[in-house]
Amino acid sequence: MLYKKPPSKEQALQKLKHYCGYQERCHSEVKEKLYDLGVRKGDKDEIISTLIEENYLNEERFAIQFAGGKFRIKQWGKKKIKYELKQKQVSNYSINKALQSIDKDLYRKTLQKLATQKLKTLRSESNAFIKKQKLYAYLVQKGFEQDIVAETIPFIMR
Repeated sequence: MLYKKPPSKEQALQKLKHYCGYQERCHSEVKEKLYDLGVRKGDKDEIISTLIEENYLNEERFAIQFAGGKFRIKQWGKKKIKYELKQKQVSNYSINKALQSIDKDLYRKTLQKLATQKLKTLRSESNAFIKKQKLYAYLVQKGFEQDIVAETIPFIMR
């Protein structure tokens, strides 16, 4: 079986500049890419520090873009976004910055819109308690905070 020769430090740095320039990345994704490329351990830290110095890699910028994208496109709540960022080993400081960047009014409007849409799919449910329970479970599963969901449901179910 033939094994691919690992790239030199300069080659790996160029590949990772392209990798980070294409889309925002977190540190764990870059480390995984370095591992996949077969870069030596000694070179990994140097490459990562160079990427940070040259502003190709910025954890806070990644977290803000990740949170904004997941909120706007997938309509995730803050809890789910926070969980996913923790899975990507993003620092708590960056996670908090990212969550603060989400507009509070838009967040509430999105929650209300999702609740209204889900309520339309539950029209066939005759039991009001079960309907409310299903709506609550759906919104919490989307990552919205339980207290905000509990405030919103009575407003939507009028």
